[in-house]
Amino acid sequence: MKEYRKHLTAVLLAIISIAVLAGCNSDDGKASGKSDPLKVHIALNGKMGPLVIAKEKGLFNEEFSKLDAQIEWSEFQSGPPLLESLASNRVDLSFLGDGALIAGIDKNLPFEVIAQTGRGESSVRILAQAEGNIKQIEDLKGKTVGVASGTTGHVYLIKALKAHGLTTDDIKLINLQPDDAQAAFETKKLDAWAIWNPYYLNNIEKGNAVALKVKGKILAPGAIIARNGFAKAHPEIVEAYLKVYKKAADWQIENPDEASEIYSKETKLPVSTVRTIITAEKPNIFFTEDAIKAQQESIDTLAGVGYIKKSFNFKNQINNEYIDEAFKK
Repeated sequence: MKEYRKHLTAVLLAIISIAVLAGCNSDDGKASGKSDPLKVHIALNGKMGPLVIAKEKGLFNEEFSKLDAQIEWSEFQSGPPLLESLASNRVDLSFLGDGALIAGIDKNLPFEVIAQTGRGESSVRILAQAEGNIKQIEDLKGKTVGVASGTTGHVYLIKALKAHGLTTDDIKLINLQPDDAQAAFETKKLDAWAIWNPYYLNNIEKGNAVALKVKGKILAPGAIIARNGFAKAHPEIVEAYLKVYKKAADWQIENPDEASEIYSKETKLPVSTVRTIITAEKPNIFFTEDAIKAQQESIDTLAGVGYIKKSFNFKNQINNEYIDEAFKK
């Protein structure tokens, strides 16, 4: 019995020691009196955008070093797979196109909308084969159309079809991520493709595709997001993130040639093509009324076709707390 008690005492002491060590190595990164940098998981959504500039030029270094924070980068082709990582706490900060954004809110995923990326006026188009017989949206009926399901391209396609009296039931929809869709489009396995830049302009400039005209103007605004738990625990990091994002966006506007060179290396596209893309529309992190209206129209449209469970008020999803604090006068 004495031996058992000695053994039990030793086990309890070991557990207490582990607990003490764990307490010294808590979420704020402190261990043995020393502070380890807080790991911040930032996701790139594609190979273009202010986050790419910020990463390349090290713009986060100064702001985050003040806060004893360190970035761990990840990269995704589109929003839906990014959402999966966010839901499992592997993404803290990023941005989403309207399709993934709306689907994520509809599914009550753990993130909040803290700013926008821009109006999205020039970012998405429906491409048809340059030598095909599709000349207008109505010609898509019965045709094979590629799109990454749940993305901004998907939302654009649904809205464009609706504007011309069609639905996705009228076409043969193929779910493909951008790189796979590019290969399928080049080999003419797709009659058409709903896609965003830099893909659409690159294909037009290479002579592979033509962009179909759509009635009216379809905006595809994106949004900057933060994971709920992370934002609540580290509001100062979220504010710093917004400051750096805007700094990178402003730098891109002021230095289009150098920015084009950076994006060209990332995308392997001609510098001239990239410059056309980034100068077509300026990034803007402050929500505009037309962008909010466009998001609401997208929400109502997707609810109407059953893609999301029900409509919701987009304005109610915006948390201006972080952007107001980051840029308060």
